Parts: sequence; C-alpha cells; structure tokens
Amino acid sequence: MDSGMHDSEPIITTRNLTRRFDGLTAVDHLDLAVGRGEIFGLLGPDGAGKTTTLRMLAGLMDPQEGEARIAGMDTAKSGDRLRDVIGYMAQRFGLYPDLTVEENLAFYADLFGVGRDEYRMRTERLLDMTRMAEFRGRQAGRLSGGMKQKLALMCALLHRPQVLLLDEPTNGVDPVSRRDFWAILYDLVREGVTVLVTTAYLDEAERCNRVGLMHKGRLIWCDTPAAARRAPTETCFAVECTDRAKGREVLRTAPGVACVEPFGDRLHLFLDEKTGSVGDLTRRLNETGLGPARFERIEPSLEDVFILLIRKSEAPA
Repeated sequence: MDSGMHDSEPIITTRNLTRRFDGLTAVDHLDLAVGRGEIFGLLGPDGAGKTTTLRMLAGLMDPQEGEARIAGMDTAKSGDRLRDVIGYMAQRFGLYPDLTVEENLAFYADLFGVGRDEYRMRTERLLDMTRMAEFRGRQAGRLSGGMKQKLALMCALLHRPQVLLLDEPTNGVDPVSRRDFWAILYDLVREGVTVLVTTAYLDEAERCNRVGLMHKGRLIWCDTPAAARRAPTETCFAVECTDRAKGREVLRTAPGVACVEPFGDRLHLFLDEKTGSVGDLTRRLNETGLGPARFERIEPSLEDVFILLIRKSEAPA
C-alpha cells in the first residue's frame, strides 16, 4: 500500500477539536488530516479519546472547541447532508436480532432513502463482496460475531458513503473474520472510499496507510507504520533475568533507560546509549541477585514503539 497521505485535498480535517466530560478532557485540541482514499488508523489505549473523536466526526456530538470537517462540511452543523456522505459503524451497531440479514438491510435502506432498484443492486453487490449471500435469510441474532460485523458494515455502506468511520469494528472477532473484514476494506478503498478506523489491535495498525496514536485525548504521534519503526533514537533490547517483575523495577530508574516493559517471558527495554550502557544494566541485575542477565539487541515491534511513545509523552518535561 502506498504510504503517505494522498496529494489531493484532505477529506477529513479537525482543528483544535476538543471535548470535555465533567472536567475530564476526552479529546484535547486534536489536529488531524486524512486524505481521500486513505485507510487511516486511530490507535491508543482505552480512554484515549478515539470513540469521542469518531462521534464528533459523525456529527453525533458537538465539540466544545475547534471544529471537524468532512468533505468540506462542518460536522456539527451539517445534519442530513453529512449523513449522506458518511457511513458510521459504532462499537455496538444497531442491528435488529429478530430480523434477517436481508430485513436489516431493507430497514437501513429505508432509513437512508435508498431507492428500490438501487437497493437491489447494492444489496447483491454487498452480499457478494462480504460472502454473506447464503445467509441472507438468517436472523441477525443467530449470526457469528464476524458475520454480525459484516452485516453492520453492509448497513453502513448501503447509501454509498464517501467516508467510512469504524469504531473498533473487529473487537472480539475471530482472526479469520478479521482478515476477511480487512480484505473488504481494501476493496472499498480501491473504489475510492476513505476509511478512518479505530483499533486496539497493532497488527491492524500495520494494515493502515497512516496511523495516529492517541493518549489521554492528545494525538502524540502520526505517520506511516514503517516510519513508526524508525522513530526511536534509542536501541531496543530483549532482556532475560530470573524475575521479570523485580528486574523491571531495578532497570526502570537506571540511567539511559527510556522504557522497560514485560513482553512474554522477557523484558523489552529501550536504552539511550549516550547516557547508559548494557554493561551497567547487566551489573545492576547481577548485583541484585537477578542474574545471570542477558541482553539481546532486537528490532522493535510496532507495539514496543507505541509503548515507548506513550511513556515518553507521560514523562515530565
């Protein structure tokens, strides 16, 4: 997939977008630009502000400061015109469990004012695209998790939106269904749809053209997944010692250590080699009875890098 934002005018922009709840700033002066035909991933831990951002983009919630625009429209002021342009899939999408797949689609077509001929054409196309044709007569409540998500996606696509806003669409879905879901998203992007997806899965971040990392309402990093791997100036090591939890405590405050986190049965550690050394860290572990300690230089994963970026954003300036 190509990497940077497409050259054309961005189709989604936010400027100083801010939303607070009871004194807590859920989204904090967010500036974002997503190009046409891009898959943009919004990543971050729970409570980072991803869902609130999506709800403001979908026009379901007004910002208290700043603005969001989709296809040139102010999302807080455009109502039905905005709904014609976007497809929004919430974490708990409103499917009717007693209605069949086809009846759910018909209901959403009605809601969006999709004409009968257009509806027939679109439905066949979507059932084909999602490989759901054989389940058209099955009640939504009797579908697997992955199939429910595909049905929700079809309902969001019936009126041919230009922009698709997906809030953790594959959360709790099995790996095969997740892969299918992403194959469908790629097909949509080839047809010119722009996708903004929030996800907690880092393997899904790898599939995006660009990724924005949110933490405590702020966008702390934004670029391609490849650029993320090159972001750290520190060296990444896998560390083995006899007690991982104690080892982390000993290493956390050592000179040069930017971040140290458990990873499987080892620790992953980022070290600024200008201010700290492996020799010193090895000595610390051995002297506190956690030896024999082993340090192995490794290529950091996207997860390693994002944890490092979050830790750095939390560090006192």
